[in-house]
Amino acid sequence: MSGQSFNAVNPYIPASTRLPEITVKVVILSILLAILMAGSNAYLVLKVGMSVSACIPAAVISMAVLKALGNSNILQNNIVQTAASAGEVIAAALAFTIPAMVMIGYWDSFPFPILMGLTAVGGLLGVFLSVPLRRAMIIESDLKFPEGVATAEVLKVGGESAAAKDILFSGIAAALIKFCQSGFQLLADSINIWGRVGNTVVGVTAGFSLALVGAGYIVGVEVAFATFFGAILAWFIGVPLFGVFYGLPIDADNAYAAAVEIWNSKIRIIGVGMMVFGGLWMIVELLKPLQRAIKASLEAVRKIKTEGKLNIIRTEFDIPITYVAFGAALLILPIYVIFNNIIESSGIPLSPSLIIFTGLFITIIAFVMGALGSAVSSYMCGILGTSSSPISGIILMGILIVSSCLLAFFSLQPNFWDDPNTMLSAAGITILLGALIGCTVGIAGDNLQDLKSGQLVGSTPWKQQVMLIVGVLVSAVVLAPIFQLLFEAYGFGDVLPREGMDPAQALSAPKAALMAAVSQAIFNQSMDWSMVLMGVGLGVVILFVDRQLKNKDSKWRLPVVAVAVGIYMPLDITVPLLVGGILSSVSRSALQKTHVSTAEKAATERCGLLFASGLIAGEALVGILLAIPFVAYQNTNIFKIVPAALANSTDVLGLIVFLGILYWFYNVSTKVKKTV
Repeated sequence: MSGQSFNAVNPYIPASTRLPEITVKVVILSILLAILMAGSNAYLVLKVGMSVSACIPAAVISMAVLKALGNSNILQNNIVQTAASAGEVIAAALAFTIPAMVMIGYWDSFPFPILMGLTAVGGLLGVFLSVPLRRAMIIESDLKFPEGVATAEVLKVGGESAAAKDILFSGIAAALIKFCQSGFQLLADSINIWGRVGNTVVGVTAGFSLALVGAGYIVGVEVAFATFFGAILAWFIGVPLFGVFYGLPIDADNAYAAAVEIWNSKIRIIGVGMMVFGGLWMIVELLKPLQRAIKASLEAVRKIKTEGKLNIIRTEFDIPITYVAFGAALLILPIYVIFNNIIESSGIPLSPSLIIFTGLFITIIAFVMGALGSAVSSYMCGILGTSSSPISGIILMGILIVSSCLLAFFSLQPNFWDDPNTMLSAAGITILLGALIGCTVGIAGDNLQDLKSGQLVGSTPWKQQVMLIVGVLVSAVVLAPIFQLLFEAYGFGDVLPREGMDPAQALSAPKAALMAAVSQAIFNQSMDWSMVLMGVGLGVVILFVDRQLKNKDSKWRLPVVAVAVGIYMPLDITVPLLVGGILSSVSRSALQKTHVSTAEKAATERCGLLFASGLIAGEALVGILLAIPFVAYQNTNIFKIVPAALANSTDVLGLIVFLGILYWFYNVSTKVKKTV
């Protein structure tokens, strides 16, 4: 394989060692866990608008089950978590979009054939598009992929009893704290300090997510700061300025609610505009490494044909690029057929030739936006991890672009928009395309995260990619019934399927509500495009600054997409990420000042990495497990034990516990570990 390698590693299982990876028990367990992760994460995203990575929970469950069955190995466990994580990602992509179809009144239920088809082709496209990205972003990049690293450490610890305690203690602590936050609700998961100053609001929000602290520790302070810089622009500069010039929302109950409303309605759209520009620039920067990846794969295929042998080592063997290209090409027809049927059944007044043209246009857009979004999603997974990857932002970016194109195209026909049902149908088509794009970009980012863990433990890439396809197809079959079940049980937003239901129990589906609002605003021409253009302009400025930093060989960089994500994501996500990055820098600085051997420093640094991985694993496990009783009892307060009179004390308790964990983390990552 040619090309420069920045991220070469010595895998846990050497490339020369061959162990069984895909077996019958592995496939069966993968299918079952994909279904479990899909159902639990669908509820979680619909309830709070956030997903939890399934990689680590699936890895832990797999280790327990396969160990009980006997004759298992670390590569099989990695294969299982790879397939199972597809359920989580596909569920998140659909939860960000599909409820919008009932919110705008286009659907009153969730048709199985359409959802299954969209999910399958979108997920498969994500797998195919991400295959050449493995070399570009894992081999020829310094991206950290924190959840991939954490998953690999969890898998390694399964075979190293001596190292298990380093990850076990932090994992148990994070699990207990997460249960006290989301289950017992004894501890707040964030603290908000906002107040009115003159005609605007100022303040800060700090999240107490230990998983994000762990992710920040793994990626380092430089990467964490780039994201936090976007948060500074959004929350500490943007919100106060918009409050002054646009006024505060009249329906906001308090200063924090006003800040969130300004951010959600104005500043977040700026982040999407910057993400559009940053994504396009990223494609330009990825052209050379992608070209090398495709060239290397084609060279491998040529050698097989001419020499009858393959000189690529096992741990570098992807699905051949010819298979990838053929598979992607095969998806053109089903994507076209699905959307052609959707357009014909929508009642939009188009001639047969225009229906065909629109179907072809949407098919092309699906591939173009899929490729663009996959690059952005994979890059951000390399920085933040899958849980914090801005899939909804990329979907929103796609909806903005697609809606604008369709609006311009359909407007060429006189009196086309006179019928309100036409606007409704156009918005529905756009949302469904957003769902397909979401499945594509989500799976692409997840695949890169899984392949990073595979790189570290020594998995065979093509086998992981094949099993991810299995996970995608399983998710496509089960998620339509799951969404119908959740809709019948709770309702989505203010849409309840039958009379007599409690609106307070409805799943708010906040990201889907945003998609519904934006798509309708574009087609009724009430969209504020100035915010999008402002984001593009700000992206140009950030790119110029980043180029200057690069020319000066500065370790501090401001990647446009990372800054855009900081603008788009809530402040309670970016703050703990920065805290983890600062802790990593301070710990390593303190360790460098000690007079110990290189081996002892390396051992100490690994303890810090294991501790960070444990924080991610513990919180992720409880996040998934809590979703099960929440669904069963249709109530997220079933474990709540704090009386209303003591509700305000949870902020203080949450902060104290959070600071205590940080102090413990610092001690673990700086206490020198002696080596024999």
